Amino acid sequence: MIGRVMTVACMAAALSLAWCAGGCSSNPREGYSFSPSYREDIRSVSVPMWKNDTYSYGLEAELTAAITSEIQRATPWRVTDPEAAQTSLTGRIVSVELRRITTGRDTGLVETQAVEITVEFEWRDNRTGRALVARRGFRASENFVPAGEYRERLAVGENAAIQRLARDVVGELRSSW
Repeated sequence: MIGRVMTVACMAAALSLAWCAGGCSSNPREGYSFSPSYREDIRSVSVPMWKNDTYSYGLEAELTAAITSEIQRATPWRVTDPEAAQTSLTGRIVSVELRRITTGRDTGLVETQAVEITVEFEWRDNRTGRALVARRGFRASENFVPAGEYRERLAVGENAAIQRLARDVVGELRSSW
């Protein structure tokens, strides 16, 4: 009986080891991987103030600060001045739009809206001059409730969209190599 239990345990261990080895990949785009999800040859990033082509005042400063914080939080890269940085992340806000999500059945007033921010950005290697990542029409959207008992201001939706956009932009930098 003990011999049979040991045989089953050994077979289970061998099977699980084979399953784990089969699921791992040295290339994160091909499956599971134990390698880092960021470029290890990069140590520093410059994030100059993004441009703003819209009439939404101040969003460029908020977005730049949010992206800087997200890089520091989610990557090992150091954010530094442009002269010392190995790479630069530049971008611009191209549109900010409000979309109606729900309206009141009785009043016809907007109850929930979404703020959608569209950007263009480029992450460039300062050592080679080569673009590492470039995106156009990159969007993030978040909802807010301007009516009813909540009466959230537009700034609540803008801030939430900016935080999502910062996470998504840094996610693109981490995964697009």
